[in-house]
Amino acid sequence: MAYQFKNSKGKTYFLHSRNVELKGGRTQTLYFFAKEPGQGALDAVPSGYQVAESKNGLPVLKKNN
Repeated sequence: MAYQFKNSKGKTYFLHSRNVELKGGRTQTLYFFAKEPGQGALDAVPSGYQVAESKNGLPVLKKNN
């Protein structure tokens, strides 16, 4: 079951990740939210991160301090 976040407006978003290769050859993991679960959906928030909501209601992943 994919991790889901319901924002203050009542819309549900699902957490996803994708590995991309940068120009220098380094690989980086991108985390993003989508309205539907799809390929790359995660079951839980990665350790060291927390979910927050932006002013316009979109969920974002932030690093813990």
